[in-house]
Amino acid sequence: MSNTTEHDTTADHHGPTPSQYVQIFGVLFALTAMEIAASYIDVGPLFLPLLLALMAIKFVLVAGWFMHLKYDTKTYTGFMVTGLVLAMALYAVVLLVFSGAVRS
Repeated sequence: MSNTTEHDTTADHHGPTPSQYVQIFGVLFALTAMEIAASYIDVGPLFLPLLLALMAIKFVLVAGWFMHLKYDTKTYTGFMVTGLVLAMALYAVVLLVFSGAVRS
């Protein structure tokens, strides 16, 4: 009998399990279906905020689970959230400029 212990690969597993990947797929699929449905259904002035909210939720899921930010330090999460906020702000500015709401 050997005195060495085998390395337990499940102890330092950092990431979703296969069943969690399937669950995340289901949630992402449902969110994408909601985005597509919103483009066909007239939701009025809620259209853009709804799409931005769904986009942010999908971003959090993808960045958190598939990029493993859920298991990393908060610094990396801060970088990703900062990028998301800046991207949404840039989108809003460009949208306002091209919609004619802002005049020079």
